[in-house]
Amino acid sequence: MPPQATRPTCDRTRLSVRSGATECVSSELLAAATLRNVEIDSVIVAADLRNPENILALKQLSARLNRMRRRLFLIEQDTRLSIAQAYALGATQVLCGAVSPEQLLAGSSAAQSVPAGADEAGLGTRAAAAAGAASITAMFRAVLSGTAIDLDGAKNAGRKIADSVTEHGLSDWLDSVRRHHEGTYQHCLLVTGVAIDFGMSLGLRQADMERLTTAAMVHDIGKAAVPLAILDKPGRLDADERALIETHPVAGYEALKGNPAIAEQVLDAVRHHHEYLDGSGYPDGLCGNSITDIVRLLTICDIFAALIEHRPYRPIMSRQDAYDIVRSMDGKLEKPLVSAFRSVALRR
Repeated sequence: MPPQATRPTCDRTRLSVRSGATECVSSELLAAATLRNVEIDSVIVAADLRNPENILALKQLSARLNRMRRRLFLIEQDTRLSIAQAYALGATQVLCGAVSPEQLLAGSSAAQSVPAGADEAGLGTRAAAAAGAASITAMFRAVLSGTAIDLDGAKNAGRKIADSVTEHGLSDWLDSVRRHHEGTYQHCLLVTGVAIDFGMSLGLRQADMERLTTAAMVHDIGKAAVPLAILDKPGRLDADERALIETHPVAGYEALKGNPAIAEQVLDAVRHHHEYLDGSGYPDGLCGNSITDIVRLLTICDIFAALIEHRPYRPIMSRQDAYDIVRSMDGKLEKPLVSAFRSVALRR
């Protein structure tokens, strides 16, 4: 018989780990579940995230779950809020609905590319990435629910990412984020790390660094309103889908503009990070001197990060090839900045 797809049940929560131990407990007992003190590569959590007791229990387990390299959540509800909730609880990947054994094995085996016995530096980088992902998730949920966006949380997460990149280097950050995070969350974390490293290489002042870091964290917040089927589409977008994607800078600007904690420069970067010097960008068709320095920096980082991010349907582009594409965008990006970006793209 062919393998049957499996679907997480609503009345029980299963916690499986690749060390061989499996805990299967009801929502009432999940909070008391004990994870054995062994080296665990990955964990699979099947839970009904509509149940507040499950959410509370997983929060109580989060410190132990987050020490594992791969945290695969299986959820029934293919909605952005459910997916955001899973990532907020520490998921590194989320699978929705019926899941085949092959999908389950692929998701839980991805951690095998990580060497056993990761050192403290790796744990520190993953902790910074987890903090960043949690902040981005919280902001996406706030946009969807119409509640206040926690910019202080984003700034604090940005500081942790800056500390990680400073201490362990950009290459370590890129590798960790691509290994443990997916989709838009992965992209925002990559952009933030690249922007921090670029800003440091240029010797930006502390205040400018903080604004650039915050802008990188929130630049794609407008994508909260874009359907996941479009954001994660493996093929080329059609004209209608492209038009919808191109609404995200204005949507992000509108979501943030009334927040007293947001700097004008950050708002500018959120709205205009897809503008080009030749006027061919969107949403406002700015050109030349109308494009500010922070936007010029962030646009380069955004393009580079998009090219090197991990997608299930294509191999990761090399940093050399990605930089060559950035360098080929003559007239659209500031040439001296692109030249200065070379060391960030290739050697850091």
